[in-house]
This record gives sequence, C-alpha cells and structure tokens, in this order.
Amino acid sequence: MKAPLLRSALLLLLCLSAAPLLAADDDQEPARQSEESFEYVQVRKLKFLLYLPQGYEEKESWPLVLFLHGAGERGDNLELVKKHGPPKLIEEGKNFPFIVVAPQCPKDTWWSKEDLVALLDHIMEIRNVDDNRVYVTGLSMGGLGTWQVAGAIPEKLAAIAPICGLKSESVVEKIAEIPTWVFHGAKDQAVKIDNSDTMVRLLKEEGAEPKYTVYPEAGHDSWTEAYNTEELYTWLLSHELKDRQKKEQPADTN
Repeated sequence: MKAPLLRSALLLLLCLSAAPLLAADDDQEPARQSEESFEYVQVRKLKFLLYLPQGYEEKESWPLVLFLHGAGERGDNLELVKKHGPPKLIEEGKNFPFIVVAPQCPKDTWWSKEDLVALLDHIMEIRNVDDNRVYVTGLSMGGLGTWQVAGAIPEKLAAIAPICGLKSESVVEKIAEIPTWVFHGAKDQAVKIDNSDTMVRLLKEEGAEPKYTVYPEAGHDSWTEAYNTEELYTWLLSHELKDRQKKEQPADTN
C-alpha cells in the first residue's frame, strides 16, 4: 500500500509546485505571431541568337522581331535555332532592317511566356529598340508561343505572325486589337489547320481583321514559304504601336 500512497504524494507535490508557474504565465503578455518576409528570385538561363542590322550604331532605334522556333530545335545548341525562319535566312546572308532575337527553348519544355517577356524587356532595355515597333512570330510550338506572348503583353506589340501553331482561345479577347497575319498548311497533320481556323474565326468575332494565308499543298512545313515571303516583313514593319493606340483612344466629345 506504500507505493500508491507515495505516488499520490508525489503527484500532489508536483501540482502544488507547478501552480505558481501557471499563475505567473497568466500575468505575461500572450505569445503573438510575427510578420516575416522571405524574398527570392527564380533565375533561369535562356540562350538566344541576336542579330543587329547593318548600321545599327548609326540609328537611335530599330524595330525588333522576336522569333520563336518549333519543338525540334529545343535544347542547348543554338545552331539548331538557325534551322528555320529568320535565323536561317540570316545565316544564308540575308540582311534585315530590324533586330532579330531568337531564343532557344530548353529541352523537353514548352515556351514560357514569362521567360519570353522577361527577355524582351531585357533586350529593350539594353539595345536600341523602337518601342513602337516590336513584333513576334513563330512556327509550330513557336506559333502557340506567339499567341501566348501576345496575350501576356498586347500593349507592347505592334503586330504578330503565328505560323501553324496550336490555338490559344483564352487570349483572343486580349489580342483582338493587334494586327495579325496567320499562316498554315492545309495538309498539316502535326498541327491541324482547325487550330488556325478557330483563332481567325474568334478574332473576327471580336471585330478584328486578321490576314490568313493557307498553303493548299503544304503539310506542317508552312513556315519555309511564309518566311521566304518578303511581304511578311514589309507588312510587320508597316505597323506601329502608336498608330493603334491613337485608334483606341476615345474621341473627344467636347
């Protein structure tokens, strides 16, 4: 019987000894949650080709074309980016009257509009870029990227030219005011022409007037003929952001 009595006595002693401590805690200010902050920057490396036109240093500003390649040119070898589009033509000796920025999408990923917008902002900050004449064009995966970049920064782009890209219906309302020229091959089995058909139809429903070129005999490679069309570049350069901004401003009723 001594053991239970001893345990009871010890328990009573502990309770009595703890009572002052508990009473003291009641007199203290209660613990509070502090407001803290943690800042971080996600650093991503994006390799790109940069073409500066002849006489670059002689002019205060130049138009800029952002070119987005297709899925086959992803990786970390920039030579792949020279396979199609303006980078290919530049390698062959063509001179363009504008800056060309041609980034490379990392392997096994798709174009990130956040990365591309950051790259554009960077180039516009460090190079002699005419803010009124910034254009985006791309093929296949880059065609989709063109739609998505336009949807992210419609206020910065003077015109776009997506080629055989997947549709991106969610951006249509945002980009309806951007002059757009769409290209596709009628026999494309990789990205069906329905994608471009849908985007053109939806843009028209928003009151836009997109140009639309369909190559009847072309498969997925509709970009070779499109980028060999000199009119594409003269059409791009004919558009300035400030002209569209003037149209968008409400008329003065006073």
